[in-house]
Amino acid sequence: MLPTEVLEIAQAELTDWQGSGMSVMEVSHRGKAFVACAAHAEATLRSLMSIPDNYKVLFLQGGASGQFAAIPMNLTGPGDTVAYLNTGQWSAKAIKSAKTQDLAVEVLADEKDSNYSTVPAAGSYTVPVSAAYLHYTANETIGGVEFDYVPETDVPLVSDYSSTILSRPVDISKYGLIYAGAQKNLGPSGLAVVIVREDLTGKARSTTPDIWDYAAMAASDSMLNTPPTFSLYLLGLVLDWVERTGGLAAMGKRNKAKADSLYTTIDNSEFYANPVALNARSWMNIPFTLADPSLDADFLKEAEAQGLTNLAGHRSVGGMRASIYNAMTQDGVDALISFMADFANRRG
Repeated sequence: MLPTEVLEIAQAELTDWQGSGMSVMEVSHRGKAFVACAAHAEATLRSLMSIPDNYKVLFLQGGASGQFAAIPMNLTGPGDTVAYLNTGQWSAKAIKSAKTQDLAVEVLADEKDSNYSTVPAAGSYTVPVSAAYLHYTANETIGGVEFDYVPETDVPLVSDYSSTILSRPVDISKYGLIYAGAQKNLGPSGLAVVIVREDLTGKARSTTPDIWDYAAMAASDSMLNTPPTFSLYLLGLVLDWVERTGGLAAMGKRNKAKADSLYTTIDNSEFYANPVALNARSWMNIPFTLADPSLDADFLKEAEAQGLTNLAGHRSVGGMRASIYNAMTQDGVDALISFMADFANRRG
């Protein structure tokens, strides 16, 4: 979901951006106006997230999945050791990609015994001092599992922040690199953001294509190739909206309140259940099951009739999943809660 006011601004500017008589999608990405647009997006992101000066901000293509491959290309050499924590499908995909790159991939924790409804306890795993980095997925979108702590390690910490970025304040200095697909809290698909500590750049393998080379992309302000201009433009509008609505501290309070209200509804019901461990519950993606799975199709059909869409759980896990990213309002969550109560009363 994107903020309505952001979409309305984009709608109003669609055929005449900044008085150019053209859409932002039609102007040159190397023209002064668009270069300024991209620079504004970076500056606003830096301000909102308090990104230290010794970190590069890159706007890349290929989504977060592209970074599964780009991270080893930039941070390792053949034969190096890398460490991963496996808490679900996205971390598993990152691990699979790393295993194609002539690396010693060590999975320090795998939560499969809990059916990926938990995160490893802090201190329950030992990170090899020889590891080029430790990678974890802050929020597993499909399973609704989220780390409630930042892993402590002496090696560079790398994290997939796709579903977490902009949802609350974060201490960037604890990380060597975070990356995120834009399509959760940042804007539309087509763009990935990489925030990488400067000392970790300039070490890409010689076989790394320039568009995946962090140093090369940083040197060209992420415009070594044509960037996804519309996605970058909308990112800037979303960041302005976050700033106008109180920044990340205020966003975090709103997001926690939304999640707490939905979890309370689930926990107080005998008709609904959430499979995730209490300390690993996501703020952004809340899966739930019905007491009678045969009612799933009816639940989805009736919900959609009331304007409550995209509630089907991922095909690999079933059930329901409510994704309540930044732009989802408390009113929207309350509408879902009201429908859930009504459906349970009628069908439970």
